[in-house]
Amino acid sequence: MATIHRTTMEPGKLELLGGWLPRQEWFLGRGGELVRAGGFRLDDPAGEVGIELMVVTDGQDAYLVPMAYRGEPLAGAPEGALIGVTEHGVLGTRWFYDGDRDPVVREQLVRLLRGEAVPQMQSESDTVDGSVAVGPSAGATGAVLRRVLEPVGAADGPAAGEVVAGYTAPDGTEARAVFLTAH
Repeated sequence: MATIHRTTMEPGKLELLGGWLPRQEWFLGRGGELVRAGGFRLDDPAGEVGIELMVVTDGQDAYLVPMAYRGEPLAGAPEGALIGVTEHGVLGTRWFYDGDRDPVVREQLVRLLRGEAVPQMQSESDTVDGSVAVGPSAGATGAVLRRVLEPVGAADGPAAGEVVAGYTAPDGTEARAVFLTAH
């Protein structure tokens, strides 16, 4: 299980994302300063890669940004996958990657869709996030991320092969959205 350290990180996650997000083709860029608005974590069974599915808003739109935190650069990382490098107060230098282009994150997303991985609270160690609803898909071979989130209506739960989770919408209301679907 992931351990959450209460320490410093320079630059911080929002600072890293502030430089990286505008370069992404799916980023709408209609708002202002980025604010953390929700998300959850997944565990890497090998304990080497931190995995976080973070939601940020810019006052206009909400974005899902899956991230991998690594203790060394990702060998063979695709161009543009590196979000940035930061100094963590406990763990030292960390390389942050777009989780959609990190093989460990991609595998854990598929495991989540199969019902084999358990979502964890974003800011608490070893705590299951019961607010994340998973409609598992046993045949999932990949995950399609919803980068720009749109609230979904009230429903009994997710359809087969999708993950629905909560976040704070740009207007400050609590919302739920489909974060990813199986393929």
